[in-house]
Amino acid sequence: MKSIHTYLNFIDGEWKESKNGETSTSYNPSNISEAIGSYQMSTKEDLDQAACAAKKATKSWRKLPGNVRGDYLLKVASILEERLDDIASTMTKEMGKTFFEAKGETARGVAILRYYAGEGLRSIGDVIPSTDNEALMYTTRVPLGVVGVITPWNFPVAIPLWKIAPALIYGNTVVIKPASETAVTCAKIIQCFCDADVPNGVINMVTGSGSLIGTEMLNHPDINGITFTGSNKVGKEIARKAVENGKKYQLEMGGKNPVIVASDADLNLAVEATISGGLRSAGQKCTATSRVIVHTDVYDEFKEKLINKVSEIKVGDGLESSTWMGPLVSKSQLDTVLSYIDIGKNEGATLLYGGQRIEDKNGYFIEPTVFDNVKPDMTIAKEEIFGPVLALMRVDSLEEGLELANDTEYGLSASIFTKNIGNILLFIDEMEAGLVRVNAESAGVELQAPFGGMKQSSSHSREQGRAAIEFYTSIKTIFVKS
Repeated sequence: MKSIHTYLNFIDGEWKESKNGETSTSYNPSNISEAIGSYQMSTKEDLDQAACAAKKATKSWRKLPGNVRGDYLLKVASILEERLDDIASTMTKEMGKTFFEAKGETARGVAILRYYAGEGLRSIGDVIPSTDNEALMYTTRVPLGVVGVITPWNFPVAIPLWKIAPALIYGNTVVIKPASETAVTCAKIIQCFCDADVPNGVINMVTGSGSLIGTEMLNHPDINGITFTGSNKVGKEIARKAVENGKKYQLEMGGKNPVIVASDADLNLAVEATISGGLRSAGQKCTATSRVIVHTDVYDEFKEKLINKVSEIKVGDGLESSTWMGPLVSKSQLDTVLSYIDIGKNEGATLLYGGQRIEDKNGYFIEPTVFDNVKPDMTIAKEEIFGPVLALMRVDSLEEGLELANDTEYGLSASIFTKNIGNILLFIDEMEAGLVRVNAESAGVELQAPFGGMKQSSSHSREQGRAAIEFYTSIKTIFVKS
């Protein structure tokens, strides 16, 4: 049997075994008999050691000039770029997305690091007129201190880096707990920071159970803030405990993202974007298109074009160049998606295409799935599935489409396809989502722009771009009397 590498925790500049010596193994969802690597099943003591190391490093790290912190990020970016293919390949093996997508995500990680390196020389305050003409009043921003970072498996490079990079550039230190499904990928990211000689304690990684490590992060007195991306259920519990413990928190959670196809839409463009937005990464994106709301005048034509294109999708191992859609990340995720498909059929939706596990492959593969005749009160129209499932819904007007699009507890992203400027302006004004896109798929996020949701999709905070400074720092007002 081929031996596999065991990845350690990274604490205070050193790779360390967990205190209990226990490990777990990450397997390839495209070939469930292939082990990718083992990672630590850490204890409360491991987390305590990491948090203490991070706290110890805060004073010296925050005192470095911003451009010096930026230089470290630039060095990490260069190392990550050199290892792009290896890290992308690990991502594909560990969570299943195609190598093409994994390379794009890793390249985005490089760009995120370089973007935030530049933040080290940007303004962090304002001069404010005082009513006292002999006084100077101004603001500056100060770091939170130690930030606990809890990340999901679906974007195992981009999401950790769009949390870590702003945390560090604004003077914080970090303890990250990555999703177990992609712990190996995260370890390779942290190795880039290690090899860039980032000072000891500035960044730490502890792997293992989310219920244990995440809870200890929330309870630990040395951790000042928590940034989390994941499910609504876990996010709400984090918010509750963070408030109880006086910690600042930031949550990015679920979505039930609509695309509206107006009667004047370019249908070929709309079909391509619906498929890309809904089925890339096997639909395992918080911004993935889920509900497809189509005007009745073009509904049948759109549906025919959609099914024709979906039927051409090649499902398989993400490392094979011909593969368009890889597997779901785990047996649990596969079971969840299949259960939603059964619910859709039982509640009366019409299964137009797919809906079955692909049994002739040794992985968690499922056919891309399309439902017709989906009603607003059906489960598949309301709950986040996080799989390659599209729900078609017919409307008689744009106003009806907007009402249907907004009929959800979520408000993360949404898109519309139309050539009419009136339709565009109405959509922009009325759509209750943090990200709205016109004639483009719902799943596009640019690193220099604020990202976050409305309603139950977030804590009403924003990540990425210049907006990241709002979470990772606090404003200090200074009054100086001559």
